[in-house]
Amino acid sequence: MQQIAGRSHAAGSPANDAVRAHLEAVLRGLGLAPEVQDTVAKEAGQLSGAAGGTTLARVRNLVTRVPGTDPTGTVFLVAHYDSVQSGPGGNDDGAGVGTILEVARALTTGPQLRNDVVLVLTDAEEACLCGASAFATDHPLATGKGVVLNLEARGRTGPVIMFETSPQNAALVDVFGRAAPHPVGTSFAVEVYRALPNDTDFTAFLDAGFVGMNSAYLDGGAIYHTPLDTPESMDRASLQHHGDNALGLAREFGRVDLDDLRAGHDATYFPVLGGLARYPGPLVLPLALLALAGVIALGWLARRRGRAGGGQLVGGFALSLVPIVVAPLGAQLLWAGITALRPGHAELLDPYRPTWYRLSVLALAATVLCTWYALTRRRVGPAALAIGALGWLALLGVVLAILVPGGAYLATLPALAGALAGLVAVTTRLDGPAPVIAVTAAAAAVMIVLLPTVVLLFPALGMAMGGVAALFAVLLGLAALPVLDLLHPQAGGQRGIPALRARRLGALPAGAAALAAAVCAGVGLAVDRFDADHPAPTHLMYALDAGTGQARWLSHEATPQPWTDGYVDGSVSVADDFPGIGSTELLGGPAPAADLPAPRLDMLADTTTAGERTLRLRLTPQRQVRLVTLHVDTSTAEVRRAEVASRSVPVEARPGRWGFGVVFHAPPVEGVEITLTLAPKTEQIALRVMDASDGLDDLPGFRTRPPEVGVAGSHSSEMLAVAQTHSL
Repeated sequence: MQQIAGRSHAAGSPANDAVRAHLEAVLRGLGLAPEVQDTVAKEAGQLSGAAGGTTLARVRNLVTRVPGTDPTGTVFLVAHYDSVQSGPGGNDDGAGVGTILEVARALTTGPQLRNDVVLVLTDAEEACLCGASAFATDHPLATGKGVVLNLEARGRTGPVIMFETSPQNAALVDVFGRAAPHPVGTSFAVEVYRALPNDTDFTAFLDAGFVGMNSAYLDGGAIYHTPLDTPESMDRASLQHHGDNALGLAREFGRVDLDDLRAGHDATYFPVLGGLARYPGPLVLPLALLALAGVIALGWLARRRGRAGGGQLVGGFALSLVPIVVAPLGAQLLWAGITALRPGHAELLDPYRPTWYRLSVLALAATVLCTWYALTRRRVGPAALAIGALGWLALLGVVLAILVPGGAYLATLPALAGALAGLVAVTTRLDGPAPVIAVTAAAAAVMIVLLPTVVLLFPALGMAMGGVAALFAVLLGLAALPVLDLLHPQAGGQRGIPALRARRLGALPAGAAALAAAVCAGVGLAVDRFDADHPAPTHLMYALDAGTGQARWLSHEATPQPWTDGYVDGSVSVADDFPGIGSTELLGGPAPAADLPAPRLDMLADTTTAGERTLRLRLTPQRQVRLVTLHVDTSTAEVRRAEVASRSVPVEARPGRWGFGVVFHAPPVEGVEITLTLAPKTEQIALRVMDASDGLDDLPGFRTRPPEVGVAGSHSSEMLAVAQTHSL
C-alpha cells in the first residue's frame, strides 16, 4: 500500500506515473496482461468543470481482463489510482485499488469463472472523472453487457455501504443480498444520492448506460482529501469488508447469466440483523396506503372503544408534529453553537472524534421527545398521542412512496407495525398480556428498521446535517410511544401515585436526557481539540498575474483560522483575473510576486472565412503543473465552435467577462492544441490563460504551517496559479 499511497499522486504527476508502473508490475506478476489506455477524455458528472468551464484531461487507465469460460457478459471492477493533490489517497482510493489487486489474486489462483472479469484502474477521477469516462465510452472492452462494481472510500473506517445503483436495480440487489458476505445498504441512500450533485467514477458508467453498484466506507471523514489520508490511517476491518464483499460479488456475477440485470423496477431494501431485507418496488405504494388505512382504522376503533375521543385524536395528531420539527431544528442549532466555539469544524466533513457529538444529538432528540410527552400525555392521553404519531408516519410514508420510493419503508413499516400492534391492544383486554406483547414487538420491529438508518446517517451526512439523524431518531421514538408509556412515571399515576408527584416524576426522563445532551456536547468539545495529530484545517491558494506582476493570497474559509488570517484581509472576487479558479467570493490579501512564467500561448494558424475567424493555438505549460486553462473574453468574440486535443467541446456561454473556457488536467509537456472558431466583435480578441501547480512552500512570504495547523480537504488547497492575458 505504501507503493500506492505513500505520497500525493495527482493525475499527470511523476508520482502518479510511478504508482501506475507499480500496479502494472503487480498485475503482470499475477499472470495478467494489463494495457494502458492513453487518451484525452472529457469530464463526467455534474460538478467536475464547474470552476472554469468544460473540463478535459489526458488519462492513462490501467485495464486488464481475466477471461471467463463461457461469457454471458463482463464484470467490471473499478477503482481510481490517482489521488488529490492535497493528500496521498490511502483510503481514497488506495483502499479500492488494493481491494481489486487482492480480488485479482484470488480470481487468478481459483477456479475460472464463467464470465469475463475486467479490472479497470482509472486515472483523473479526482480531476474530472475523465478516466472512467474514457473507458466507458471509448474502450473496446466496454462494449456489450455487464455489471460495474465501483469501489470507493470517503473516510477511514466504518462499514462498507452500497450507496448507489443503476436504475431498475431489483436483480442487482438480489445478488448483493445473497452474495455479499456483509451486505450493508439501503434504498433510501440510493434515492438520496441520486438527488445530490455528487459524483464518482460510477457516474461515468451510468451516463454510458451500464448497470452496477457503488460502494464505500464513509466514517472518519475528517481526513478525506487531506495529508492524513495515509495507509496508516486505514481501518483494516473496513478494508477487509471491502475485500470480502468485492470478491463475493465478483464470483457470483461471474457465475450467473448477465443477459438481463434490469428487473424493470427498483427494490426497497435495508440492513437487518446482519442480512438485507428487501421487497419489490411495486409494493411500496400499496404498503404505504395499507399503513395509512391501518392507522385510520385504529383511530376509529379507539374512539368506538372509548380509548380516545375525537378531539383527543385531533389534538394528538396536531401535537405530534412538534417533536418532528423541534428535534431537527435543535440539532442544527446545537451544531451551530459548537462550530461557533470551534470554527475549524466547519471546514471538515465530520469532526475527528465525532462520537460524543453524535450522542449529544441523540440525547437532544430524546430530550425533545420526553419533554413533549410529559407536557401532553395527561392532557391528550397516551392512546391519542400514539395514534397521532402513527398518523404522521403513515402520511410521510405515502409522500415518500410517491416522491422517494426507496425511502418510504422508513415511515411505512413503522406505521404499519404500530397500527397492527394498536389494533391488537384496542381489541383485547387492557390488563392482559396481549397489548404489552403487541406494542413491544412493534417497537422491536421499528428499532430494527430505523436504528441502522440513524447510525448510518451520521457518517454519511456529517454533523453539519445532524438534524436529519435527529429527525429519524424522533420518528423511531414516536413509533415506539406505547412502550415509552409503559415506562413513563405518569403511567403509575393511574394506580395511586398523586398527580403532582406523577408530574414531577414525568419530568425526570426529559431532565436526564437534557443533562446527557449537555454532558456529551461538553465532553465532545473537551476531547475533540485540534493538535498535531488532528490539525485545524486551513485553505490557502496563491494567484499571480504574470502580465501585471500582481499577486494575492486566496482562501475559501468562511471564518479564517488564525494562521490563514495572517494572509487575507477581506472578501475578493477573482472571476475577472482568474476565471480558471471560478466565480465564488473568496477571502484575499496581497502577496509578494514570485518569478514564475505563465503558460505559453502559440499561434499555429489564423484564418478567416465567411466572417468567422479560426484560431489554432497551442497552450504549453512552462513548469510542472496539474492543469492549464484558456478563456475567451466574449465581449471581443462569440465562440461558435471549439476543439481541444481534436475533441469537440460545448460552447454554451457562461456569465461574466470570460464567457467561454476550457480546463485541461494533466497536460503533456508538449502542450495542448486548441482550435477556436469565432465571430469577432472587436479587432483584438482577448484570451486569458492560466496554469496551476501544487505546493506553496517555496513562495516568498509563505510561512510554514505549525504542527497543529493542517490542510483542508479541497481540490484547490495549496494551489499556485499563474495567469496572463493575450490579445490576438
